[in-house]
Amino acid sequence: MPTLREGDRINNYLLEARVGAGSFGEVWRARHHVFGDKVAIKIPTDVTFVRNLQREGVTVHGLRHPNIVRALDLDPYADPPYLIMEYVDGPSLRAAIDAFRASFPIPAAVVIARGILHALAAAHEAGVIHRDIKPENILLSVAVDALADISEQAVKVTDFGLGRAGGATMKSIMQSGSMETGEGRSIAGTVAYMSPEQREGGALDARCDLYSCGIVLFEMLTGERPPGSDAPSALRRDVPTYLDVVFQRCYTRLDRRFRDAREMLDALRAPEVPPAARSYAAPPVPPRSEWTDAPSVPPSVPPPLPGAGEASLCPDCGTRLERGDQFCVGCGRQLVAAVPRCTACGAYVNVNDRFCIFCGNDLRVLSR
Repeated sequence: MPTLREGDRINNYLLEARVGAGSFGEVWRARHHVFGDKVAIKIPTDVTFVRNLQREGVTVHGLRHPNIVRALDLDPYADPPYLIMEYVDGPSLRAAIDAFRASFPIPAAVVIARGILHALAAAHEAGVIHRDIKPENILLSVAVDALADISEQAVKVTDFGLGRAGGATMKSIMQSGSMETGEGRSIAGTVAYMSPEQREGGALDARCDLYSCGIVLFEMLTGERPPGSDAPSALRRDVPTYLDVVFQRCYTRLDRRFRDAREMLDALRAPEVPPAARSYAAPPVPPRSEWTDAPSVPPSVPPPLPGAGEASLCPDCGTRLERGDQFCVGCGRQLVAAVPRCTACGAYVNVNDRFCIFCGNDLRVLSR
């Protein structure tokens, strides 16, 4: 592949500046040689990535949505091959998180999460799983110092190079980690944001993206990735209860997650919680020294409050509840009289769980 320089011409565009690079190749900002329109051009620097470039271009071109970076042109047979994409004039979510650390504006975090979910809902309904949701792959068309006024339309999801469409697995041409399991199954994505089933190289569905969204939401709210099973409010006291519940519905085993991106979108509408309901918050995380002083699962867990059964409604806010819910996803009301915790890691667990899904601790063996 030829070495690229500023001023080189790709199709009708003149290269202005390299804005990204990795083992896959390079991403350049470029402008139309007549109209002056800015675009981003992705160019592989190794012939082995050309087929992947073509697959990514075809996949993204079929995803027409305001929250997904558009594919404008593609020629995998040119010299060099290229994919021309919409240019987003703004920072990545990673840059915004790094700028704010633990003081990221909570309303902006909700708006950004909703923008991501709008993009994923469209992709999932088109049969595409992203598989690499992380702050680096979320672009914002506003400056970091204007984040307080961000709209959902200013959020753009990019890098569908790992996306799975129509049953075909697409390997990354972007800056993403990959590995293989002991059984030789390929795992692609960024390990820190992977769902458990993705790390194991198993069959995936769209809910793996929701797990990653939960990690991104936690990172926006606290400035760091989840250190365990703690809710965001354990690290930042001004986080509303409903965001704790949304995070916990993402960062959990597959069958406990939101059913789809649209259900998570609905949960991210800040509820108008009546004063009487605000006392129903998740219990605080006990100090680590206390975790082994109590039974893993209480010998007798009182029955759930009225409305906590399958296909029932929360008595406070009317949100639909699923069997086994311990907190209402709408208003945060605690639905059981006692919430079981794992003695080994402090995670919230389901009363019927045999083992802790976070650390593997046997929940049926009471500490002595």
